[in-house]
Amino acid sequence: MESNEGFAVALLGIIFDPKTKRILIGRREKDPDVPELTWSFPGGKINHGEDVEEVLKKKIMEKTGLKVESLGSVYSRVLPEKENLLLTYFLCEVTGGEEKSGGDLVELKWVKPEELEDHFTTSFHPHVKEYIMNLV
Repeated sequence: MESNEGFAVALLGIIFDPKTKRILIGRREKDPDVPELTWSFPGGKINHGEDVEEVLKKKIMEKTGLKVESLGSVYSRVLPEKENLLLTYFLCEVTGGEEKSGGDLVELKWVKPEELEDHFTTSFHPHVKEYIMNLV
């Protein structure tokens, strides 16, 4: 059995605006874990013993200025570009705050679901894509 030493979990928010039918993504520069990463869903890593919902909300607030409510996890996968990184996606809705990029995000952008893949420079899982396309 292999060791999980050095294994990380990142919580990512698929922040969907039902009025505009757009999703919020953020642009990163010089990502330390995945150098080819540019645009991504806002979120961050969770440490052992932390509460999933609290960390998700805190990371999204730090990076977007927005308060969100998680509507539940959507999908989890290991990132092919970084095999010791588990990504867990959560559908989120904005409940308050003021939009402003922060943390490791240098820019925020609301995009149509069909435009997401044009922005992502890393793998975009078909299950995540299908889920998002079914939101509209």
